This record gives sequence, C-alpha cells and structure tokens, in this order.
Amino acid sequence: MHTTASDSLASLWDEIFGSQPDPDLWVVLATLVAALAVVVPHGLWRIARNAITIAHEGGHGLVALLTGRTLTGIRLHSDTSGLTVSRGKPHGLGMILTAASGYTAPPLLGLGGAALLGAGHITALLWLATILLVAMLVMIRNAYGALTVILTGGIFLVVSWLTGPQVQAAFAYAVVWFLLIGGVRPAFELQAKRSRGGAGDSDADQLSRLTHVPAGMWLFLFHAVSLCSLIGGGRWLLEG
Repeated sequence: MHTTASDSLASLWDEIFGSQPDPDLWVVLATLVAALAVVVPHGLWRIARNAITIAHEGGHGLVALLTGRTLTGIRLHSDTSGLTVSRGKPHGLGMILTAASGYTAPPLLGLGGAALLGAGHITALLWLATILLVAMLVMIRNAYGALTVILTGGIFLVVSWLTGPQVQAAFAYAVVWFLLIGGVRPAFELQAKRSRGGAGDSDADQLSRLTHVPAGMWLFLFHAVSLCSLIGGGRWLLEG
C-alpha cells in the first residue's frame, strides 16, 4: 500500500515537473497569430484585457507580500480596471516595488513562462498558473473579480486535467504569447490617457510622488520591461 502511494506520488511529480516535447514550429507560430488576433483588435482586447488585469493586480499583491506589507484585498472591475489594497508604510522601498509591479507583472510572467516552455516544462507551467490563480482568489473582494478568476482558473484546470499533451502545449504557448504581447499594450494605453490629461492617479503618477522621479521615466521603465520581455521571451519560444 505504502509502495503504491509512493509510486503514485513519484509518477505525479514526474508528470508535473518532468519535461515534455516541444510542439512543432507551426503550433508556436499559430499560437503567436492567435495572441495577436486577440490583443490587436479593440473588441477582443476589451474582453481579453481582464486576464492582463488579473496578472497586473496579482503582481501588486505578490510583491506587497514579498516586501512585508499586509495584503488586505484585490478587486477586479468590469471595465478591466483593478485595485489592490495593502497596509504598511506609505513610503519606502516596499511601497515603491509594490506600485511598480503592476504594469511589469504581465510581461515578466510571460518571460518566466517562456523560460519554462523553452525548457520543456509545459505541465509545470499550467499547474503553477492554476495554483497562483487559486491563491489570488482567496484575496478577491468583489463578485466580478471572483467570477473572473474562477473562470480563468477553471480553464487552466480543465486543460491540465482533461486534455492531451498537444492541446496542453498549444494552450500554454498561446497563454505565454498573450502575456508577452498583451503586456506591451497597457503601457501605451496609459501613456495615451496621460497625454489627454487623464489617469492622474495611475501607477506611474503614484511612483512619481513616492520617488520624485517624473512619471514619464516610470512609463519608460514599463515600456522597457514589456518590450524587452517580448523580445527575449519570443526568442525562447521560437527557438525552443
């Protein structure tokens, strides 16, 4: 009995953390095209941006915890905006890193996902994403946010448990391409809003007040992180 349980755990460990074969190049390119088709048109992007908001607010929340702040809740709204509330010093490095982690989280998650896929860890990526979504659900404080995270996590769970390796690979690559490409657009949207006099309390403006560095410099950082992540992650995906 003990041996059977041990063998089952070892088999599950190997299945999750072992490497899987890379998909054919046409699959990688097809998922790239699919991600572009979702991110570029305004209508589809308006819906898909909810997933970027999950990553954005999740980034705020995770860094808040890592820097010793107390995370009190996360809210996701139907207009694809979000709010992460944490308690702690209203200034200092922890607050700066927390504020800076929103716009940088989606592309950096995409870069990390590309590294996992480049190493053949497709199943590990799907399970890790599911675990992060479940952990985030605990901190959601509104119905729309809970519904969004549950639906997203449910998709990952269904793909992880009920589909074959080829479908899992295609889904994983599509998700990572979406994070890499979709992580670029929000910074340009923020820049456009600020040029029209809007978004006065954006992450860039909060960072400017915290650091006395112009908001434009923080926007430049958001652009640099997202574009470099897209370039580096895209190379890993295409060369994998």
